[in-house]
Amino acid sequence: MGAALFYHLTRSGPGQLVPMLIGKSLQAGWRVELRGRDRARQVALDEALWLGEGFLPHGLAGGPHDARQPVLLTVEGQAAANAARCLIALEGAEVSGAECAALERACILFDGNDPEALERARAQWRALVAEGVAAEYWSEAGGRWERRQ
Repeated sequence: MGAALFYHLTRSGPGQLVPMLIGKSLQAGWRVELRGRDRARQVALDEALWLGEGFLPHGLAGGPHDARQPVLLTVEGQAAANAARCLIALEGAEVSGAECAALERACILFDGNDPEALERARAQWRALVAEGVAAEYWSEAGGRWERRQ
């Protein structure tokens, strides 16, 4: 069973962390599902990943080559056909304990400056831990990413 890593964003947005997490996952040999809740935001993220520094091969789910994509951008309820070993969830996208069991890692990013996002992340933490998923909390509050107890 893979662990769920919760990333509490307080100084930066997901645009800075997502490429780093994708890069580390690809280096580990894992395919990635990048799940959001809003299709328009996923389209914007798709464009940002193409225009950003470095090359991160990816595609938007729903295309003819989904199964071949190293990184597949999906929205809640949309199946990831790329056999992902890592799931990166944005915007409070749901992640289940059963999904975590089938993955190497689930990364859950949330905006610590948004009370609703913070409460949603806390609820996800409680639900996943209740299902037996090992959870880790990461914070950038000190200026760099640190695992907290």
